[in-house]
Amino acid sequence: MQSTTSSSSAQHGHDAGHNTGLMTMALGAIGVVYGDIGTSPLYAFREALHAVGAAEAKAVSFSDVTGILSLFLWSMMIVVSLKYVTVLLKIDNRGEGGTLALMALARSVIYRNTIGFLFLGMAGAALFYGDSIITPAISVLSAVEGIQVAAPHFEPYVIPATIAIIVGLFFFQSRGTAKVSQLFGPIMLLWFGVLGATGAAHIMDEPRVIAAINPLHAAGFVLTHGKIAFITLGAIFLCVTGAEAIYADLGHFGRKPIQTAWLWLVFPCLSLNYLGQGAMVLKDPSTIDNPFFKMVGESWQIPFVMLATVATIIASQAVITGAYSLTRQAVNLGLLPRMKIMHTSDKHSGQIYLPQVNWMLMCGVIILVLLFKTSSTLASLYGISVAGALCVDGIMGVFVVWQIREWPLLRVVAVFGVFLLLDVLFLSSNLLKLMNGGWVPLMIAAFMMTLMTTWIQGTFILSSRARKREIKIEKFIREYKTLFPGLQRVRGSAFFFAGDPNFAPASLLQNIRHNKVLHEKNIILSVKIEPVPYVPQEERALVSHLNAEFSVVVLRFGFKDDPDVQQELLRLNRTPGNGIDFDWENTSLFLSRRSIKSHPRYGLPGWQDIIYIWLSKHAAEPTDFYKLPVGRVIEIGRHVII
Repeated sequence: MQSTTSSSSAQHGHDAGHNTGLMTMALGAIGVVYGDIGTSPLYAFREALHAVGAAEAKAVSFSDVTGILSLFLWSMMIVVSLKYVTVLLKIDNRGEGGTLALMALARSVIYRNTIGFLFLGMAGAALFYGDSIITPAISVLSAVEGIQVAAPHFEPYVIPATIAIIVGLFFFQSRGTAKVSQLFGPIMLLWFGVLGATGAAHIMDEPRVIAAINPLHAAGFVLTHGKIAFITLGAIFLCVTGAEAIYADLGHFGRKPIQTAWLWLVFPCLSLNYLGQGAMVLKDPSTIDNPFFKMVGESWQIPFVMLATVATIIASQAVITGAYSLTRQAVNLGLLPRMKIMHTSDKHSGQIYLPQVNWMLMCGVIILVLLFKTSSTLASLYGISVAGALCVDGIMGVFVVWQIREWPLLRVVAVFGVFLLLDVLFLSSNLLKLMNGGWVPLMIAAFMMTLMTTWIQGTFILSSRARKREIKIEKFIREYKTLFPGLQRVRGSAFFFAGDPNFAPASLLQNIRHNKVLHEKNIILSVKIEPVPYVPQEERALVSHLNAEFSVVVLRFGFKDDPDVQQELLRLNRTPGNGIDFDWENTSLFLSRRSIKSHPRYGLPGWQDIIYIWLSKHAAEPTDFYKLPVGRVIEIGRHVII
């Protein structure tokens, strides 16, 4: 009996600990994953009412309200609850999600048509950059505009106040968010609680609005409104913007906490708030112009605006952090040049800061606020980039579940057919916004696609031309004494960086030609990024010995790893039995620095040559990117024609 009691107590303690950990992670997910979609009530329902002409008429019918609300509820159900929370969260790349993780997963198992997946991944990433600029602009501006409800005389200060908040947000990035991010979860928990409570209060005043739960109201709205319904879908889509973050943040929190947060808190509270806004405009049509901020009484409006502003800052922070993470992945996958990456936390490797990305985003956000001035006009920009990203995730998801997860074709068509149909409808509706500013996110995406394609093409051309002049490392070892007679031998070890460890590195050849020396131990060092998020430390270093003088070390990193070459070499030196033994204090690291010039007739078009050379000049130094000791790095220059 005593044994049984002890066993039961231990099991209870284990379950309690597991549940506590789950709740802690779910709270973190509430603060990071759901910030964007959680601030959509500020403007989504208002824009949908404007789309059906309710703002001009100062009135709205019961059928219109229930039709719009039904579309809201079932869009969240299908796009978020089913597509992302239920299906895509199970399609992970070793625990990681996101567009580039999905692309890497697809390309790792298929050796044909990989260019198509590369293009899709690049398109999804490029669209995310557009979203990263628009989200802070519309979120913060819509929150600050709420002050006008309580204090109309504040209108001239809305733009300056918005810009001040945005500038402060971006200037704060270099200090990191490790400490304040602990508050994100509790604050957003309060935010969602307020959303649900205010919505429920208004539903009690007009309970018939609950009829919107019936999907027949959504179908009826679409059938009776025709073209207007199609246009309204662009505003309806605003209620699911931020859904892509659910998949992108999979690696940070895990599937179970993200699902728990959505199903038990976020979805119910969002649904209650949208239904509450609908109930309020039915009871008082004068609230149509800004229903969200009129859900509370005058005495509560200022605190309500302050809470909304903090929530939008948290939502913006999540998007900015996502842009940093995406850029690091793109750099590691070779889609963008090396960039300076600063770690803002000693405990969390994911806490990073990229100065170049930060200032570009800040300038873009400020320009949008100054050009478009109101959240309503910014709403015409919002949606296209997210709708495109959702389509990309859906298309790549089809392939992964069919070819990798081995779903039956009928199941793939039945499940993803619905998802893609809705994605295409939303994208088509959002494309109607092109002439009203919808071209902006597409222009941003096109700009990023141009940078990525130029970098990939230029790097491929340089590698191809370099390969023609290089010699196999085995041939070099056999013939170097004949090719370079009279070489002086130098004591110690030297590392020579190589793009391909099968060929003699340019830095090795240049060192022999110009300095006429060769070290006792020469190690060809190659850094390879694998199509997986992380590579375990015990699997990172691959060592092979060519002879007593030459060895090859390949360091393997995942696309979310921090490629700290110095740390890995020191760890390798401390590991017995691998045949690599060197005195770090007396070891030199040789790099080849390329001086790139364009060829007037070959290679890239002239305008791409200019872009590629500019990107190369402004790329981060290899010593900084790979965390190399500057005092022991020797760079040897050479001219390269692209």
